[in-house]
Parts: sequence; structure tokens; C-alpha cells
Amino acid sequence: MRKLKNDELGRLSVEDFKKAKKTPVVVILDNVRSSHNIGSVFRTSDAFLVEAIYLCGITSKPPHKDIHKTALGATESVEWYYCEKTLEPLRSLKEKGYILVAVEQTTESISLQHFRIDRSKSYAFVFGHEVRGVDQQVVDECDISLDIPQYGTKHSLNISVTAGLVIWEAFRQFRMEK
Repeated sequence: MRKLKNDELGRLSVEDFKKAKKTPVVVILDNVRSSHNIGSVFRTSDAFLVEAIYLCGITSKPPHKDIHKTALGATESVEWYYCEKTLEPLRSLKEKGYILVAVEQTTESISLQHFRIDRSKSYAFVFGHEVRGVDQQVVDECDISLDIPQYGTKHSLNISVTAGLVIWEAFRQFRMEK
């Protein structure tokens, strides 16, 4: 077994990425405070052809050295928007027919392993603040809440880890399942 070199990986150029068919998923970051987490979400969104990222509230936006450090250029490929209030893009996306999904532990959460994508729909996944999670007003606007089962002593995962798991699962269901 030999490690592949970067030029053997067949990655898209930024121009080709922008033209590529996207996974019908957008990511909304609701007051995410860590620029490293934001950069990581950009990189994951690039990996799985996410349509766009909405950076809301206190969420930092590019250009920012700490976002750049973890995004490794994904801020150039993934379309992104900034909104002062998270409810703005939620309402706009809902009008466009997106299913709004709060990734949050609620009384009605669907566990990630039971979540099924309707391939005829588009989805907006909302990820929240590292300590407070997704704001309750934002949860109230969403159609579904989704959580990731955990079996240790902690009650949450890092937002960039959570985003990676959820975005991968959405990509897998949209692009890999028959």
C-alpha cells in the first residue's frame, strides 16, 4: 500500500467546483464563536459539494486568519453569505422549499441513524454556538431537529465534528444510496 500524492487525488479546481453539481444542502452557522470551527465547516462543505454556508450573528467571516488556517482555501470554493440574524436566511430558504433542520437535542429530535433524506427536497442544516447550541427561536422555525446519539459522559460533540457527521450523512444519502 502506498499513500497517494495530492496530484493523484483527482480534486476539482475552484472553477470546476463552482460549476459542479452541488449536493442540495446548505449549512447555517448560528452564532458559532470559534473561527477554527468555522474553517473546518468550510473544508467539510467543500469536500461534500455543499451549495452554500450562511454565517450568522457573531460567526466570523472570511477573510480571517484562523478561518483560513483550517479551511485551507475552501472559503474560495464554497459560496458563503453573512446575515446578522439567523432567522433571515431560514425564512428565505423555507420560502424556497428547503427543509430546515436544527442539529440540536430537543424533545422531538430524530437520531441521525434514523434520519432519511427525501431526495426531491433541499435541506438547510443549522449548527449552533459551542456552548448554548442552536438558539430556541431558531429551533422554533425549523421543521425537524436532529441529534447524534452519544454514549459517554459528555452531552455534545464539537460543532465541527457534528457538522462533519451530518454533512457526510446527507451527502451519502443524496449521492451514494440507490
